[in-house]
This record gives sequence, C-alpha cells and structure tokens, in this order.
Amino acid sequence: MKNRLVSPLLFFAALAAPLLTARAADHTVKLTPLADRVRVEIGGQLFTEYIYKGASRPYLYPVNAVDGTSLVRDFPMKETPGEDHDHKHHRALMFVHSDVNKIDFWNEGTSGTKFPKGDTVNDGIVEAKSGDVGVLRVKNRWLSPDGKLIATDDTTLRFRGNATARTLDYEVTIYAQPDTPLVLGDNKDGTMSIRVAQWMNAPRKDKGKDVPGSGTIITANGDRNGAAWGKRAPWCDYFAPKDGKTYGIAIFDHPQNLRHPTWWMAREYGLFAANPFGQKDFEPAAKHPVGKGDHTVAAGGKLTLRYRFYFHSGDEKSGKVAAAYAAYAAGK
Repeated sequence: MKNRLVSPLLFFAALAAPLLTARAADHTVKLTPLADRVRVEIGGQLFTEYIYKGASRPYLYPVNAVDGTSLVRDFPMKETPGEDHDHKHHRALMFVHSDVNKIDFWNEGTSGTKFPKGDTVNDGIVEAKSGDVGVLRVKNRWLSPDGKLIATDDTTLRFRGNATARTLDYEVTIYAQPDTPLVLGDNKDGTMSIRVAQWMNAPRKDKGKDVPGSGTIITANGDRNGAAWGKRAPWCDYFAPKDGKTYGIAIFDHPQNLRHPTWWMAREYGLFAANPFGQKDFEPAAKHPVGKGDHTVAAGGKLTLRYRFYFHSGDEKSGKVAAAYAAYAAGK
C-alpha cells in the first residue's frame, strides 16, 4: 500500500482539536483581587465581582449567566435606560438584615425602618483561591452610625460552573460581641437576597394598575408569583424568557439553617430573598406576637447560615431545580 500524504491543514487541525475541546470544557474559576473588589471568572468569562468598598455593605455585581446575560438589575450601581429606581439599597446580590440590635443594615438613608442605618465594613480578604472551585473568604465588621461594633462575621463564597449553570455557595458566620447578646430582629427586610434583572420581573399590580412581566416565581411547594411571598419552602426559583432563552435563579436554604425551611421575601417587582427573621410579617400576627420571630445569639456566641444560588437555564423543571437542591442538601 502506498503511503498517503496528509494535508498540512488536516494535520494541524488534528493537533488542535484536543486543545479546542479542552478549552471548550474549561470551567476553571479564577479569582483576581483588585483594590476594591475580587473579580470572579469561570472559563475565562466574567461571572461576578465581590465589591467591598464604596457602599454601606459588600455585594456581588454583576451576576452573569453562562452566556454572559446579566441576571441582576444595574441600579444603583449604574444608570441603565428603562430601569426602575426604587429601593436603591437593593444592590444586586447581598447578605444583610434590617434589625440587628436595633441597627438597620438593609435599608439606606431615610428608607425602611426607623432604626439607625449601619454599615458592613470589610475587615480583610483571608483567602482568594482559584481552581475547579473558586473560594473567597472575607471578614466583616458590622458598625452602627457612631462607629460602635455591633457584630463581626466570617463569610465564605464558593464559585463553580459548567456548560449550563453557575453556582454560588454563600456561608456566613455571625459573631456576637463577648459582653453583649446579638438580637436579629423579627423584620421582613432581609436577608440573603438578590435583585433580579428588570426583564425577569413577574406580572404585578402597582397602585391598582396592572404592570406586565414575563417572569415566574415558584417555590418547592408550588406557590407561584404573589402567593410565594411569605411562604416557607426549602427552595424558591425565579425565571423568565429573554431573546428566545429562559434563564433562572434559584436560592437553596440549607437543611441545617435556622428555622429551615425559610420564609421567602419574593416580590414580583424583582426582590428575591430568603429571610429566617421575618416571622411576624410573613405569618398572621395573632399566631405570632411581635418579637416571637427574634433570634438571640448569646454574648460570645455565633450563628452560621448557608445558602446556594443556582443560576440555570430553563424553568424549574427543565432546569432540574429540585434535583439540584437534593444534591445540595446531600452535601454535594
């Protein structure tokens, strides 16, 4: 048999194919510390940034789907035509609460509660590790307006990605001061939250008028849209179509969390939050007198809360949200 000459183009294409396949399958998480934030890329594409300066609390912004579509509202970080400017304290993705020893870390300025407005201040980046799982560990101080230390926290964020989804595991351990109990007050404004992109909003009424929307909110128990607000469930999903695709954001409440399954502060206008401290607002007052939903951390004690954000394609069924939650609950 005669030797056949291989075309140089075919030869180099054959060499390049494994490299291209490896690159296409690359979901390595890269964390890059900068002066005021930590940039998080997955497979070379921007996923999010953890921003810890310039606001009254740390937050993550932007938050992008696998194909780069933004899943959070831009305001108040930047002006985008057509976006609502309500609730300027809804800074993309954040962990804060509105009543911590009668200091409000959720609202800003004169909005919300009557309590003084506190600041959550970064106290150092402990670890920023890249790899198959990106790990960011930080410390924060919770300060009253006069600079008094109300609490501290250790926060760990874990980032993962594949060809169809992104996940963010958010773990917070809050420490009471050695000589003072820490009371996390019974209030609906909080706690583990995201303000979804405006195109994801669900249909709603505003001042008696119908406001259109293409989004859907659904809990693990089947409560939909407005009926999901204040309900308890192990997970809740918020999804909507855009340009022929459907994008979803699910939040998972860890089975070991305080008061699991949590209550959902899920609004059709885009606020989406898990709040274990809003019992009096979410359930009939006759059953739960004011203050029953408070949670006290003893002086020198601590409280750990864990959540997973699952950024997926499709609705809750095609996105296999229930199966993803089961894996999370099993420790995967």
